[in-house]
Amino acid sequence: MVLGRYFEDKCAEMYYRGKMFGFVHLYNGQEAVSTGVIKSMRPDDYVCSTYRDHVHALSAGVSANAVMAELFGKETGCSKGRGGSMHMFSKEHNLLGGFAFIGEGIPVALGAAFQSKYRRDALGDTSADQVTAAFFGDGTTNNGQFFECLNMAALWKLPILFVVENNKWAIGMAHERASSQTEIYRKASVFGMPGYEVDGMDVLAVRDVAQAAIARARAGEGPTLIECLTYRFRGHSLADPDELRSQTEKDEWQARDPLVRMEAYLIEQNLADEAELKAIKKRLEAHIEDAVKFAEESPEPSPSELRRYIFAEE
Repeated sequence: MVLGRYFEDKCAEMYYRGKMFGFVHLYNGQEAVSTGVIKSMRPDDYVCSTYRDHVHALSAGVSANAVMAELFGKETGCSKGRGGSMHMFSKEHNLLGGFAFIGEGIPVALGAAFQSKYRRDALGDTSADQVTAAFFGDGTTNNGQFFECLNMAALWKLPILFVVENNKWAIGMAHERASSQTEIYRKASVFGMPGYEVDGMDVLAVRDVAQAAIARARAGEGPTLIECLTYRFRGHSLADPDELRSQTEKDEWQARDPLVRMEAYLIEQNLADEAELKAIKKRLEAHIEDAVKFAEESPEPSPSELRRYIFAEE
């Protein structure tokens, strides 16, 4: 979580210094969701993200160097500098994206879950027990892909977690103004699958729910819908002045910062002291500075290779 927070803070700095271009959506405040879910999965499981994908990529094991270089548009980036902020991919880490438009990733995640199920049940591959996690926001749950994919996942008992990062706002649209049923997890029952609401600012609570859902999926018992109640501490993107949300609301959620809560827990449980936690932060700050240096020194993609990586064989 600390890596994700510091990485995103550095992204903001680099963006305002003109090192990054286009839309950059940061994950500050939501780190407990990514960490709680993805770190409960195996390295060979699949992760499908959104346009707010930097920390999902880091949680999946993509290096800070590769993510930062991608944000700088460099050849050493995880998408070879062709994707940028919203299109992080990594075949090595089974990271399926990175999608600019909401809802796009859910059918892709469904396909990944289907191939696991098909390989195991139809082809007899007993090693094909991989689970897929599809991340998306509250706004996406009003789109058709969400309902269609939940139906198919339940029908075929696919090994997939539908993880809703409900941060209360779809750009500038408050969740309560956009959905007739604001408790998203309740929509799971319509399709005959379990749905859970969890405190998305508590990494241990997220982990507990995720581990149970992953075990269920791996055992062939089908999908789970997990609604994580969370909050983004910055605007929708770095181009958003963030004037629509009240300061009172922001302050209330800021007081529940998942990093601060986890630090307090570690100290209370005598699992770490302040000196150890400071050392971790210092080490990660240096790690991110190294990633910036790597990105700055990496080569730009060659114009002669503009058409590379369009098709799968590349």
